Amino acid sequence: MSTIAAFFDLDGTLLAANSARIWFERERGRGALRRRDALRALAFLSAYKLGIVDVRRGLDMAAQALRDRDERGLEEEMSAFYLERITPLRAPGAFDAIRSHQAEGHRTVLLTTAPDYLAAAAMEDFRLDARIATRFEVAAGRFTGRLLHPVPYHRGKVVLAERFAERHGIDLAKSFFYSDSVTDLPMLRRVGNPRVVNPDPRLRRIVQREALPLLDWGRPESLLDETLGRKIFALIR
Repeated sequence: MSTIAAFFDLDGTLLAANSARIWFERERGRGALRRRDALRALAFLSAYKLGIVDVRRGLDMAAQALRDRDERGLEEEMSAFYLERITPLRAPGAFDAIRSHQAEGHRTVLLTTAPDYLAAAAMEDFRLDARIATRFEVAAGRFTGRLLHPVPYHRGKVVLAERFAERHGIDLAKSFFYSDSVTDLPMLRRVGNPRVVNPDPRLRRIVQREALPLLDWGRPESLLDETLGRKIFALIR
């Protein structure tokens, strides 16, 4: 008997923000990144979000930057970062969707381009069953500077989801995938039940043209307070 799975993107879907952007801003704030490198990283993330560049180029650079670094140290750092900076950014509607699938007996899977260490923290936080994320090669507890392929990005998400489905007896034709990004269009079209959550502009146009199911999971209070604060500041300047 085949199993139904619900796959969830992380940034912009389960989270109402981009965790990589916040990580780079944090690194810049603590002096771990030069201003030029931080701006380059943020520009790259913006272009990736628009589907202009292939994120694998950026991930290759990230892998090279990690060379000889202790894996355990990064794992602990990213776990602490998630708890401190990312948990307030969870999309309010995400938990209800996950619990609904679990009540139906569906397997819940995080499918994200984020690093596996951040994905592990998110999987535990949202109480998901499994995760598929970006992985870096490690030897003797240290990063080698190489990225493990395929990367869960664009068609890579489909390849990895298909491998996962084969191992676990999952029927993708009956399964679900939730995402906000146009870069996830191949995976949205691979499952039988695509679900678009708070889409980016390019994906929104496709949603309107193809009448894909569209969901709004809202924004967390932390972002609503920030938006309100900016509006008030603009009025009193």
